[in-house]
Amino acid sequence: MDAASVAIALACVALTGAVLVFVFRVEHTPEDALPHRTRLDQLLERRDTIYENLRDLKFEYRAGKYSDRDFEQMKEALEAEAAQVIAEIELLTGGVVSPAVRQAAAKARVSERTSSP
Repeated sequence: MDAASVAIALACVALTGAVLVFVFRVEHTPEDALPHRTRLDQLLERRDTIYENLRDLKFEYRAGKYSDRDFEQMKEALEAEAAQVIAEIELLTGGVVSPAVRQAAAKARVSERTSSP
């Protein structure tokens, strides 16, 4: 056996040993099983989706896809859902809303005013 073969064999043994140590000795913590998104993240995403749906609804209403009655019913349903989500956000944050959340809400209100029918 030449030196290169011995070096390759030793590298393979070392790699196998490292893999075995990693597989059998690394301990998993409870945090490993936690979801990556918090409930607050989910609510903020849902709120943004509702606002986007409201904008789309107003656009489609102006395009003539919905009657006045249908538009009002769908708009009220989306607004009620948005209010519920915002209430849950405030409940989770203890009424303390971060500047980023406050800024996003302000942007949504501005776009709401500028896109009203």
